[in-house]
Order: sequence, then C-alpha cells, then structure tokens
Amino acid sequence: MENPVIILGANPLGRQAKEILETNGNVVYCFLDDNKKLHQTEIDNITVMGSTDDDGYLKLIGKKTDSFVAVDDNKLRKNLVTMLQEVRHVQPVNVIAHTAIVPKAADLGHGNFIDYGVIFGAGSSLGNHCIVNAGAIIGMETTIGDFVQVGSGTVINAGTVIENEVFIGSGVTIVGGITIGKGARIGAGSVVVTPVKAGDTVFGNPAQTIKT
Repeated sequence: MENPVIILGANPLGRQAKEILETNGNVVYCFLDDNKKLHQTEIDNITVMGSTDDDGYLKLIGKKTDSFVAVDDNKLRKNLVTMLQEVRHVQPVNVIAHTAIVPKAADLGHGNFIDYGVIFGAGSSLGNHCIVNAGAIIGMETTIGDFVQVGSGTVINAGTVIENEVFIGSGVTIVGGITIGKGARIGAGSVVVTPVKAGDTVFGNPAQTIKT
C-alpha cells in the first residue's frame, strides 16, 4: 500500500498491527481510539489523535490515507467496518506479517490481520475482517468466513470450513474436513474431531459442547 494508515484501536492488536505495517515499510499516520484518556498521548511513537468517529481524521481515509480496524470485539469491529464502507466508501487494508506464508493459490478478503509465523496451505480461503494470531496453521483448501478469530498456535487441518464469526482459542486442533458453524466458540487447547453446530461453545479433548 502507498498511503499512510490510520489504525482504529490503540490497543495490543493496534500496537501489533503498527509494528507489522512499519516492518513492511508502511507508514502509520495515527491511532484513533474511543478512550479519551489516550487522546494526544503517544503509543510506540505514534499519536492517538482522537476517537474512532472523529470526522476530522476519518475524512482523510480513502483520499490521503488507508485504514485498519484493530478491534477484537466483533460487534464493535463490525460497526467500524460498516462505517468505513458506508461513509468513507472504502475497505480496510490487510495487515500481513512478513514472516507469514500465504501461497499464491490462497484467497484473501479485506481488512484481515495475519500475525507472525502464520501458514496458509494452497487453496485456502480467508474471508474479510478476520484475526489470525501468531503461529496458526491453516490447512490446504480450508475455507474461513468473515469476522473469524483464530488463536495463536491453532492448527486447522485441510478441507475444514469455518463459518462467519467463529472464535477459536489458542492452541486448538481441528481435524480436517469438518464444519464449524456460524458464531461457534472453541475453547483454548481443545481438539475438535466432529462438526460444531452454529452458536455452540465447545471445549476439551475431544471437544464437547458446554452450556453457556
């Protein structure tokens, strides 16, 4: 990307996105965050200029700057993405660490965060506005929907389908060829050997449905 990037979210995810962007040779213009205590302070030498609804800075997006939404709360993340799409008529950029392996035969959407050491297999597909944390492995011909979060060190084996808004904790193993339904949650360290229904929460080895 040629334009400087405004990061929406001055939090750990935002700091990591800033690190990756700058390592890749991109310029970070500023942070925007709704915590007023952070306004006009610096985080890693980048100023938090204002709130995520500050039109003075938002109007730059799509003209002089690009944007990235660094928020891991899916409801807020969706709201910010919708604002950028409907008001600014832009899509957030992808932030991809230089040590991630993304083959040519993989398909990526918009606004994704792909951390250090992530590996995608050939023919895999990642939707939009997902967060894939450090060291995760996405197997060949795996399909991941929109607003999915994948924890550090998770292994998703070949041919798996991960539907929209799924949350997968750290260190999870998912066997190949199964489907994880929309909005499902998988606890850290679980081993998933059977399909998971939409909205279910599972945990354990083997993973079992738990009541929430």
